Amino acid sequence: MNREAIQQALSGPIASIRTPFDRNGNIDYAGLRRCVDFDIEAGTGALLITWGDSLFSLLSDAEIGEVTRRVVDCAAGRAAVVACTGRWATSQAVEFAAFCRETGADILQVFLPVWYPGCSTPEAIVDHHTALAAEIPLMTNSAELQRNGAAEGLRVAGMLLERVENVVAMKADVTGDYDRAMTTLVTDRWTLFAGGQKSFHLELWPYGCQGYLSTFVTFKPGITRAYWQAVQAGNMAAAARIIEKIDRPFFTRIIGMTGSFDAALHGILELSALAERWRRPPFYSLNDGEMEELADFLGNLLEP
Repeated sequence: MNREAIQQALSGPIASIRTPFDRNGNIDYAGLRRCVDFDIEAGTGALLITWGDSLFSLLSDAEIGEVTRRVVDCAAGRAAVVACTGRWATSQAVEFAAFCRETGADILQVFLPVWYPGCSTPEAIVDHHTALAAEIPLMTNSAELQRNGAAEGLRVAGMLLERVENVVAMKADVTGDYDRAMTTLVTDRWTLFAGGQKSFHLELWPYGCQGYLSTFVTFKPGITRAYWQAVQAGNMAAAARIIEKIDRPFFTRIIGMTGSFDAALHGILELSALAERWRRPPFYSLNDGEMEELADFLGNLLEP
């Protein structure tokens, strides 16, 4: 994909892929296909595979590759596919980048194996991106770049802008001054979209944030369309009402559930007849009573 096509795909609502499992812990590839089909029909321009939402921490390296291949095959060119590295050394990440290119993924998100401050340097992080960018267009992540602090994160982003042509996008994953400054820095060259909740996207929109990760596009796309139409029309009051009346109460409730938001979102996959609720141990899966409570909450919040 060229930069114009990437910008178009990553502008507006983007669907995050949640790896579904059956009760025995096997990856539910039929459910994965149903989720991909639903997301594309709901209007997303891109399917985002991530270290977190896609539960890489519960997958083997081979399974990460297979999930990536299946999403590409299911998408069949109908939406851009953003793959994601594991937290791997450069040599393994480069092998995976080549695999993603050969498989047909459009972009590769870079997750760094940096797990404590000071274990890497800005030069080494730029070199890591450079090696991967030789294989496939890259998306970087603002949270990953600021492992050694906000100032260094902005410095690394500036170095990437100068030195690595094939970095084409960024996911903003840190709220506040840092991501506002990051958006201003990169928006002329990279397509930038916001992770998290709609309030985060609305905060960054005036600074040039083109898209956002949409939870509702994966099961209740009417809300996604209403929010995005309000933003495009410049009706920020209408967009804010959706945040206050739907988005904020929704996330407050699901974050507070046992197993937190990801357990609830897998429960929603089951309530939507797309996949089952299960996650591999030691991650928690909702019980029947919690599923009933979740269904009642969603019915009261989302139904007219």
